[in-house]
Amino acid sequence: METKLLHSELTGKIIGAGLEVYNNPGQGFLESVYEEALVCELEIQKISFQRQKSLDIYYKGRLVKQFFCDILVEGKVLVELKAIRKITEIEIAQVINYLKATGLEVGFIFNFGGESFAYKRLINTKQ
Repeated sequence: METKLLHSELTGKIIGAGLEVYNNPGQGFLESVYEEALVCELEIQKISFQRQKSLDIYYKGRLVKQFFCDILVEGKVLVELKAIRKITEIEIAQVINYLKATGLEVGFIFNFGGESFAYKRLINTKQ
């Protein structure tokens, strides 16, 4: 039985863009460099996105905070960028909470700081 991933065509393109960015400036830059490069790559591939998108967090119907996700692709996929040694539970929890708070279904953590490009695909199962 074949299981199709949510937004699989789009997420495949996003992962490919992340890998292209990792391979071109290479390892060792600040997160902001990778954000600029990924934005360029998404534009080259004609994938619509918003960067530093403001998202509202509500508590019992009241707006309590706004946060800014690094990149929101086609209004469907949240992408958080890191340039750290490895992805930890802290980064995973951050993105899962962002997904829950916004109602988005799919998110990624892209890490450009390790020995190779690493990513984590996360799903919001609590709609």
